[in-house]
Amino acid sequence: MRLKCLMLGATAMALTAPAALAERGADGQVNVIMWQAPSTMNPYMSAGTKDIIASSIALEPLASFTTEGTIEPRLAAEIPSLDNGGIAKDLKSVTWKLKPGVKWADGSPFTAADVAFTAAYCLDPNGGCAQLAKFEGVEKVEAVDELTVKISFVSPRPDPFSAFVGAQSPVLQKAQFQNCTGEKAPTCTEQNFNPQGTGAFKVAEFRTNDTITFEANPEYRDAAKPAFARLVVKGGGDSAAAARAVLETGEFDYAWNTQLAPEVIAGMEAAGKGKNVAAFGSLVERIHVNLTDPSSDLPEGERSTARHPHPILTDANVRKALSMAIDRQLLTEIGYGPAGRPTCNLVPAPAAWASDNTECLAQDIAGAKALLDQAGWVAGGDGIREKDGKRLKLVFQSSVNAVRQDFQALIKQWWSEIGVETELKTVDPSVFFGGDAGSPDTFQKFYADVEMYANNFEGNNPEPYLARQTCDKIPGPENQWQGENTSRFCDPEFDRMIGEMTQIVDPAERGAMGKKLNEMLTRDSNAVIPLVYRGTASAVSNSLGGVKLNAWDSELWNVADWYRVKQ
Repeated sequence: MRLKCLMLGATAMALTAPAALAERGADGQVNVIMWQAPSTMNPYMSAGTKDIIASSIALEPLASFTTEGTIEPRLAAEIPSLDNGGIAKDLKSVTWKLKPGVKWADGSPFTAADVAFTAAYCLDPNGGCAQLAKFEGVEKVEAVDELTVKISFVSPRPDPFSAFVGAQSPVLQKAQFQNCTGEKAPTCTEQNFNPQGTGAFKVAEFRTNDTITFEANPEYRDAAKPAFARLVVKGGGDSAAAARAVLETGEFDYAWNTQLAPEVIAGMEAAGKGKNVAAFGSLVERIHVNLTDPSSDLPEGERSTARHPHPILTDANVRKALSMAIDRQLLTEIGYGPAGRPTCNLVPAPAAWASDNTECLAQDIAGAKALLDQAGWVAGGDGIREKDGKRLKLVFQSSVNAVRQDFQALIKQWWSEIGVETELKTVDPSVFFGGDAGSPDTFQKFYADVEMYANNFEGNNPEPYLARQTCDKIPGPENQWQGENTSRFCDPEFDRMIGEMTQIVDPAERGAMGKKLNEMLTRDSNAVIPLVYRGTASAVSNSLGGVKLNAWDSELWNVADWYRVKQ
């Protein structure tokens, strides 16, 4: 099938040159639609991309990743280096100097004590921190003085820019969250929904899974920013409605995650009200295989936990056959066109870390059948395979989205051809990615056999991303179901290599080990089945200026620079 090409921004989009800046708030209101509605404003309580992006409007890290994947100061005065003494010669610590005069939205001073507190908050073993991998190898974080923070590592860290770099690990206000540590963390609704921040906007009203209203932060350090007095994030609907609200009707200025077929987007752009823009970073659409038993026959608190291995999917031959049956080329063509690339890798970039793992790119139905035959899975009268009294039936869940439902339908068909019965399940994205420990339908709780979604890592160091797959990151009741290792993959050798990587300085050697770790998760085990390397895509109105789409950090990383184009 030949599809129309999209006009994609390479890595950024600036619609017109800004006019001379007026006073803060002079451009009125800007409207953003996130059809996967945010469920919290605390990214430490949710690994969902929607929640990380929404929280980045108010909360800030010490440094951000730019559109090129490089690092620039945010709350820090400068980026630490060996030359300026910020990175210790033994690579066992990094010292950050903070910008003086920064204030929280309530007018109180931002200090190093807030940074040290945030680290302790996430590292609390009873807190269920969703971003724990960002603090991998951190021994302690201490406030040297009001404007100096020292992060010490258990062993030398050649790349110390993980904790507090990027939107996944911003700084929380100690005064607001000091009574919300450990087991209390998820219960602090007021704090998690309405955090004090240092960003250009502050939360005025938060309605979970619905609308967030922000106001310009009167304490923001740049007196001329933001140009908008109010920023409203509206949740709900679907990606098609969101894109249409910007590209056709003009009701909104920005639509996040316009995950739609290329010809659909092209038709909407014809209205002339905006453009769909995309940038490639590290976003991969993939299937996670549940290596534990999600059966409802098990007691609550034991489903999808390591105490009960999966009765079918612990068979490596089944996992491999599932991967072999998929036509990734076709999925890419119908789902993303030029905004996607078929992949066998969980880590598709940077180049030094990207494995030449390509064997999954050719669909092999016959090979998958033969593999299941050899493994003793015998087809019954209805074509569905059985072994040892177990029927090869799987529940395949994903979030509600037109492209994902197309993918589910195709994959179900391919799996039926190799003798697998598949029941499709769809979950509202606000619930699926919401991180609510009480919900049975989150991607972390994973009460299904396989599930499909996408997320990415920040910057050009995939080490913390790979570290999400260690044994101690498996979600469970003991960590409020906030672990990042959704497949429940647990390999002592993988954990050992992650620990070893933290001590490797040579970039080439680090990249080579990263490739091996990626292959352990994908080609070697098929605990993760990558499908499509996706460009991050969103729709931007012609009347909104200053937008620079960032695939390495929060999409809304530079919302302070947005302005209304004068027409």
